[in-house]
Amino acid sequence: MSENIFVSRTNPIVKSIYTADPAPMVYGDTLYLYTTHDEDELVNDFYTMNDWRCFSTKDMVNWTDHGRIFSLDDIEWADARAWAPQCIERNGKFYLYCPVHKKDGGMAIAVGVADKPEGPFKDLGYPLVDEGDWNDIDPTVFIDDDGQAYLYFGNPELRYVLLNEDMISYDEKVGVVKIPMTEESFAKGSHMTGTTYGEGPWFYKRDGLYYMVYAAFAEGKNRNEHLAYSTSTSPTGPWVYGGVLMSEEEGGIFTNHPGICDFKGHSYLFYHTGDLPGGSLFHRSVCVAEFKYNEDGSISTVPMCDNIEEV
Repeated sequence: MSENIFVSRTNPIVKSIYTADPAPMVYGDTLYLYTTHDEDELVNDFYTMNDWRCFSTKDMVNWTDHGRIFSLDDIEWADARAWAPQCIERNGKFYLYCPVHKKDGGMAIAVGVADKPEGPFKDLGYPLVDEGDWNDIDPTVFIDDDGQAYLYFGNPELRYVLLNEDMISYDEKVGVVKIPMTEESFAKGSHMTGTTYGEGPWFYKRDGLYYMVYAAFAEGKNRNEHLAYSTSTSPTGPWVYGGVLMSEEEGGIFTNHPGICDFKGHSYLFYHTGDLPGGSLFHRSVCVAEFKYNEDGSISTVPMCDNIEEV
């Protein structure tokens, strides 16, 4: 696994390859950023993504590129679509949740396990979640204060499972729970659910309030994704729509994907654009913007950022 150091004071963060679907994780004094990787050459004019990458920083400017940390080659039962991941640590192990396309058809969620945040990750050998439909993509994971871990995921519906303490199985008695896709929770939109919710959920808790940030579709045809968020006083809802987090004009391409974390006293929103040379809906680039929460916990719309400030 190759590593190299680079300096990034302007967005996009990574300029050597196309990256998307940012998933930050703070561990110790380091921020680890997990991404997908858009290949230069497309297959069938569609998202061509074969592996996951990891980058780390201690100051938001000097970055270590840890290279490929997990790939479709490591998952014997998958053949394509190394899509949006998220990583979390528990009991000294690191768990990378990844959506993939199965060799026998359909999408499912794989789990890679490692002893270090930068991997290498080893596949379980089977899917964690496999409902036999398109919905099993874009996992987001969170461990609450009481130790209960939640794995949310979904396109076009938001669903969750209660992870067991081993983080590689879930409570099958509860099963897969479908969140009611109501306008109160996610606002009126153009998606088939009738709400703005589209995909790419990002679940976390701050000051007793639970946040669900997601890629959203506004009303109207042929719209790009914007970022929106909802909140709840419970980890399982009901959710209340909070507003637009980043407008569709900011990303400038069909998709966007949120990743949020607090790091060294600052709050960051990671997202992706098509801003690198040759950029497109299939060739995306991860960026970051600093933001501040309002006193009531709400978040005002975050503008794209050009410069990256050192911390």
